[in-house]
Amino acid sequence: MSWVNMTVFITHCWKSVQFKLNGMARTSLWLRVLLWCVWSVCAFSVPSHAQTAVASQVEVSELRLERSDGALLLQSTLRIDLGNAVEEALQKGMPLYFVTEAELLRDRWYWYDKKINTIARHYRLAYQPLTRMWRLNVSREPIGTVGLASSLSQTFETLPEALAAIRRTVNWKLTDVSELGSDNKYTLTFKFRLDVSQLPRPFQMMAGSQSEWNLSTQKTLRFSSEVGR
Repeated sequence: MSWVNMTVFITHCWKSVQFKLNGMARTSLWLRVLLWCVWSVCAFSVPSHAQTAVASQVEVSELRLERSDGALLLQSTLRIDLGNAVEEALQKGMPLYFVTEAELLRDRWYWYDKKINTIARHYRLAYQPLTRMWRLNVSREPIGTVGLASSLSQTFETLPEALAAIRRTVNWKLTDVSELGSDNKYTLTFKFRLDVSQLPRPFQMMAGSQSEWNLSTQKTLRFSSEVGR
């Protein structure tokens, strides 16, 4: 066999080996990524053997309107019970985002109801292991979009204390009384939910199929322009 043929043969074999090694490296990388995703979901979603799986629950226990200083104010109270998987995710350092929304519509028999106003509060709840404190950020805009700097921050020693700040809305201005007609009917739609879109991607896929992560509620209140008088 000539030196030229031998060189071509060795070069061809080396390229083949390189291609196989590169393919194995890419496969190994994808396997590591897949295993990490599976581990993340299991680590946060599977409760320990000492616990019994508990589904998350939320409901509106109070919803009423008041008038004060020319404004229509909203008072609300929620009952929030976090499931084992959700609470464990918080304890392990994963922040959760919640949204409270209220929409006010005025009845119109001749067309679609007119939107008077929509208000929202966005919450970011996170546990800080170094200080063993709970931090709650509140903003009018999605916190994942505007960042923490534009939000109000509070710290709490326990999770129940932090959740208590989310449960209640006091004197939340819905609209000015001057915006209400003298003889009209209105519909208030109050909503609360866990903002799944801001969870890590594996949890976004899981949230639709596991009840622990299905945390949302809605309540409607019908009233006239005489409310709160």
